[in-house]
Amino acid sequence: MRELQDEITTFLKERNWLDQYNHPKDLALSLSLEAAELLECFQWKTDEVAVEENREEMLKEVADVMIYALQLVESLGADAEEVIRLKLAENRTRTWSK
Repeated sequence: MRELQDEITTFLKERNWLDQYNHPKDLALSLSLEAAELLECFQWKTDEVAVEENREEMLKEVADVMIYALQLVESLGADAEEVIRLKLAENRTRTWSK
């Protein structure tokens, strides 16, 4: 995960986008927009039809969501792997009912 965060940061620096577009609010907005684009792949379709028709587009949108999520974690000065492991540990302590 750290390598991906670093690779994304390098990509942004190469394009002079790091200082311009790497603010938490903007990243959260972009993350939400990309998640909405992922949802569009499912609109008015069953899971099976949506995946059959849009699998490649879905994977691209998931990648966009993950990239923005990793950028957001980086902009907050955190390590994605650590954040995820902490959240998983927290979720393990919860009681879930069906």
